[in-house]
Amino acid sequence: MAAAAAMVSSAGALLAMLNESHPALKLHALSNLNAFVDLFWPEISYSVPIIQTLYEDEKFDQRQLAALLVSKVFYYLCELNDSLSYALGAGPLFDVSQDSDFVRTILAKAIDEYASLRTKAAEANDESTVLDSRLEAVVERMLDKCITDGKYKQAIGMAIECRRWDILQAAIIRSDDIQSTINYCMDVSRSFLNPREYRHEVLRFLVKMYEQLSPDYSSICQCLMMLDDSEGIAKILEKLLRSEYVDHALLAFQIAFDLVENENQAFLLKVMSQLSTPKLQPSGNIHEEVYAEKFTKIRRILFGEVSMQLSMQFLATNEKLDFIIKKIEQSVDMTNSVCHNAIIYSNAIMHAGTTANEYIMENLELLNRASNWAKFSAMAGLGVIHRGHQLQNKSVLDISMQHGASDGPYTAGGQRFGLGLMHLNNNEEDIKTFLRGSLSSSSVEVIQHGACLGLGLAALGNADNDVFEDLKNVLYTDSALAGEAAGISMGLLMAGTASERAVEMLDYAHKTQHEKIVRGLALGVALTVYGREEEADTLIEQMTRDQDPILRYGGMYAIALAYRGTLNSKAIRKLLHFAVSDVSNDVRRTAVIALGFVLYSDPEQTPRMVSLLSKSYNPHVRYGAALAVGISCAGSGLSEAISLLEPLTSDDVDFVRQGALIAMSMVMLQISEVSDSRVGAFRRQLEEIILDEWEETMSKMGAILATGIIDAGGRNVTIKLMSKTKYDRMTAVIGLAVFTQYWYWHPLLHFISLAFSTTAFIGLDYELNMPRFQFLSHAEPSLFEYPKPTVPITTTPVKLPTAILSTSSRRRVRPGKKENEKADSMQVDSSTEKKSEPEPSFEILDNPARVVPTQEIYIKFLPLSRYVPVKSAPSGIVILKDLQIEEYYII
Repeated sequence: MAAAAAMVSSAGALLAMLNESHPALKLHALSNLNAFVDLFWPEISYSVPIIQTLYEDEKFDQRQLAALLVSKVFYYLCELNDSLSYALGAGPLFDVSQDSDFVRTILAKAIDEYASLRTKAAEANDESTVLDSRLEAVVERMLDKCITDGKYKQAIGMAIECRRWDILQAAIIRSDDIQSTINYCMDVSRSFLNPREYRHEVLRFLVKMYEQLSPDYSSICQCLMMLDDSEGIAKILEKLLRSEYVDHALLAFQIAFDLVENENQAFLLKVMSQLSTPKLQPSGNIHEEVYAEKFTKIRRILFGEVSMQLSMQFLATNEKLDFIIKKIEQSVDMTNSVCHNAIIYSNAIMHAGTTANEYIMENLELLNRASNWAKFSAMAGLGVIHRGHQLQNKSVLDISMQHGASDGPYTAGGQRFGLGLMHLNNNEEDIKTFLRGSLSSSSVEVIQHGACLGLGLAALGNADNDVFEDLKNVLYTDSALAGEAAGISMGLLMAGTASERAVEMLDYAHKTQHEKIVRGLALGVALTVYGREEEADTLIEQMTRDQDPILRYGGMYAIALAYRGTLNSKAIRKLLHFAVSDVSNDVRRTAVIALGFVLYSDPEQTPRMVSLLSKSYNPHVRYGAALAVGISCAGSGLSEAISLLEPLTSDDVDFVRQGALIAMSMVMLQISEVSDSRVGAFRRQLEEIILDEWEETMSKMGAILATGIIDAGGRNVTIKLMSKTKYDRMTAVIGLAVFTQYWYWHPLLHFISLAFSTTAFIGLDYELNMPRFQFLSHAEPSLFEYPKPTVPITTTPVKLPTAILSTSSRRRVRPGKKENEKADSMQVDSSTEKKSEPEPSFEILDNPARVVPTQEIYIKFLPLSRYVPVKSAPSGIVILKDLQIEEYYII
């Protein structure tokens, strides 16, 4: 063709032949023009009307060839709609197997058009809609070609987009690995499918495929949880528990632990209530007795008792904090109340879940002399430190009162807030009863403030109408302090329910004159639409169009929580619009922060998305960009995120530096200095800021908090917004959303502890005990080791240089030089004598062991081990099967 094209300098002669009457001449012209259209399309474009006439002439035998030629010309003119129309008219001459830019582009356009028409028909629920048969034929030829060529993932993607269940089923059945193909379908549906109703339709289809082809009960239960089908999960768990095989019971336990990791307390309670209770009467029924034993175990698992106890035990025994908090205390002016409070928050975060409250107990006198809210924060911090440590009810109260903490409303209010933090997701009725009693028995707004926050945490997502009425009564007292906490707690209680009670909250927000109450209600309303996506659009539109900037600010959180982790393009466009156009700095800052919540399922996108915003002239936008990156990339150690945050830690504005330091600590959680040298540099930067007497208070506060976050949970936790099964951790997302409110109210800093996840591998046997078990980390141990021990600060006065006479200096030159040379030679000798041994390329770990997120890809299980996981997982709580037990039946 290239040689022929070199001989032809113009298409004029061929175009002239189109006007001839003989069909053979027209065929010759069309065939050659179709071959040379890549070179002469500008010239051919002037004769498109003539070629169109040939296509419209039904008596012309080669009208399909004319349509193909016109399609190619319109393709080069970038008129893709017209090009597709004529490509469909070309029939079989449009070869979908041809590898060319023209074919690929028109096929993509055809699939988009077909998917759009199928979607509109499905949304209108109009089954009588007739599609262009030519378009359907082209798409089906492409789908069949993908399946024939073994490109099953491409076929699955197009089938899901085009809503072709028959093609999707054929691709799954004909694939080489049915299990992995169905898992791929589930990942696609969770990550890329909008709207929510269609995603659920795909998940229901996948549940049927799992049941028919590959009965993977673990994956089925994850699908059912996304569908909010507690009854389906309960049936599967009961089926496994009533089975006589031990393996089935172990699998049921593993499924239960995976569900608990998703942290949806209300859903777990529904599952538990739908499991049938054992029938032990009449006695002697061995099947029911065995079922009763397993029922008791799975009940403890679903209530979160086992996972909480194991996590607390691991954190308490592996805490590696040494002198950090004392070092900070020695470096800071304790008369500065902001820095003093920051140390209290940092201590709580640093010791979260470890039960190590020595600092608080050793400094009770200091707390008694402290400001009122410092006492409140310190008592609440005990709840963070003792989360899950339930020696007895109201143990936070007991611990502090037994050690002589001064009584008062701020202490009492902090204790009630701490009680909620401590008993989060436990659903203990006596705790809720105590906190409800505190609301009704006390009219002190500080105590009501703490009790409201504690009650919201203890009843998170339960949608209890009686609790809601108690909180509403506090709200209607119109106390700014108590009303703010009541508004937030009403949202915590109704989280994810899309309850109509949100309308009541909005109505009161328009009536009250207190900004604190309006802000609490705005956030509370946003919490009610958690995970509701398109269902929340009406409420979001109402809030974002409100004249009150505080309610528009709440609208940004509503978008963030409704579309959390969905990568929804509509939500992203709306947030970017408000980030650059709203007149309120609060709204703009919050809109940028909200991007972090929408994008956290794909952290690599966030630094690219906010890179320009991080260079904005507006410091509020820069602050928002920093926190968005911190939220989305928490615990990832993502290089792009660190590079974006580094210049912001030296920003000219103090609160931007504060946000950047906090965000950087979130990104660097559980990242060692060996794997990224910038971690060590950042730790040194934090120390310099804390030591600098002239550093601004807000920056110093950010550095103190960052020091606590980067070493959170005794250096054994990370921030995770998604579970290992790729399900959104509801408690973690809500916790970070409320944590960002510290901009207005510092006690809400404690909510960051809700996002913490223990970085450990904990293997359990059938009795839910930890057996002796070893596994392999196939990487250098230094990549994931703990930071080096902290050395206490020894403050010594700086001495000025003393004057030395020149004569005495000359006398000391030679001896000093000889001594230095001698010392250097000794150092060289000693260094050559000691040869460093090469670091091993792997490490054998004992159960339980610390396994950080970046280490998970290196975890391997030893081939000759006595225990093997029921479901392969590199971290978390893993149920182990004992291979040395020959009896595979329980009965």
